[in-house]
Amino acid sequence: MSKVRKPSPSAQKKIFVLDTSVILYDHNAFNNFQEHDVAIPIQVLEELDEMKNGNETRNAEARSFIRLIDNASGDKIMNVWIPIKGSKGGKFKVVMDHTGGEIDAEAVFGVGKFDHRILNAALGLKHEFPKKKVILVSKDICLRLKAKSLDLHAEDYETGKIKNVEELYTGKTRLNQLPDKIFKELNASGSLDAATLDLPFTVGNHFYMLKGKKNSAIAYFDLTRKRLFKIDSPTLFKISPKNEEQALAMHALRNPAIKLVTIQGKAGTGKTLIAIASALEQRKDYRQIYVTRPIIPLSNKDIGFLPGDAKSKIDPYMAPIWDSLRYIKEQYNDDPKVQRSIDNFVSTEKIVITPLAFIRGRTLTKIFFIIDEAQNLTPHEVKTIISRAGEDTKIIFTGDIYQIDAPYLDAESNGLSYLIESAKEHPLYAHITLDKGERSDLANLANDLL
Repeated sequence: MSKVRKPSPSAQKKIFVLDTSVILYDHNAFNNFQEHDVAIPIQVLEELDEMKNGNETRNAEARSFIRLIDNASGDKIMNVWIPIKGSKGGKFKVVMDHTGGEIDAEAVFGVGKFDHRILNAALGLKHEFPKKKVILVSKDICLRLKAKSLDLHAEDYETGKIKNVEELYTGKTRLNQLPDKIFKELNASGSLDAATLDLPFTVGNHFYMLKGKKNSAIAYFDLTRKRLFKIDSPTLFKISPKNEEQALAMHALRNPAIKLVTIQGKAGTGKTLIAIASALEQRKDYRQIYVTRPIIPLSNKDIGFLPGDAKSKIDPYMAPIWDSLRYIKEQYNDDPKVQRSIDNFVSTEKIVITPLAFIRGRTLTKIFFIIDEAQNLTPHEVKTIISRAGEDTKIIFTGDIYQIDAPYLDAESNGLSYLIESAKEHPLYAHITLDKGERSDLANLANDLL
């Protein structure tokens, strides 16, 4: 009689304990653990209850999860395991405070914090199910470290994370040592058959920097026509590109066939400035221009904590955008009429500069929509913004994936990285990574050496 082979530990069912930060990042995380069980500490429901009111994305995530778990439980009591519909045998339950075992997180770290009670809930499950692997899932690095110090397995939420972010799509390729005949043909006709370069062109709207012994050019690849088209360096609202990368970004921003653009780069590369200049250059083609950015509360306190009226509260956050608009105005110091026109754009709301939360619910039809500091958005927030675009709207996301202020995001899990990797082959999309800083030599020193 043959022996029954026991499943390997990796094949055994696990219990994943979800922290509040995971729910606020992705309310549908509940359904992403396949055959494994999911536990929701009661403290998570308490925190979500406090966050369910409001217009910010985290408020919407909280409400969506509350509705999801209510539908999943039906008329069943949730402190017992309930099958998760559509999963491969997984179940879920709401767990209470730790009631047994050898370790009490509140005794170790102190009482009065939900995080420590969530740790106790996970420790209680570990004590109750010694043959199962209990894993705390949290976007909070400090909470994961505390869990590990208590001999409790802890992981980041991996869904939506981009692996090998160092190899993230840059949108550009440099080709060197090209023969002179290529530049002759490109200059004569303005385009070049992609087969001439004998490269596997598969991504539309990809940019190329072409170099020969004496000649150079920049071009973009049109996937439909299988041709490279030469790009002339544009000047938009008196803002001229200072390098090839900026010229490529300006081309994507002014190309009406491209409806979605991402510009990634370190501080001082000109992302926001060229985006606003491009918007002003095309102002007659759009009903309004929105320039916005997510607000990351100081010390985790909402802007309501700050003194003053609404404008006083938000101005510190929007200052970099106003600085870019002011710089553009300065290019017209000899033309007061244009300067007055720019001021009039603001006063009549032809151009609206406001935090992202303040425009939720507005109609995005025929809008040139710039979202600055997009690395502070979650993948779900980015998806929500794009899904609300109406006819003739163009959306631009700018940011630096290595300069993140949101406490539960990093270079791999933020919405900008997710969008760049996910949309890179779409014909309506273009991306460019700006590497060369143009703010000043001193700013470049800080970026490169410090």
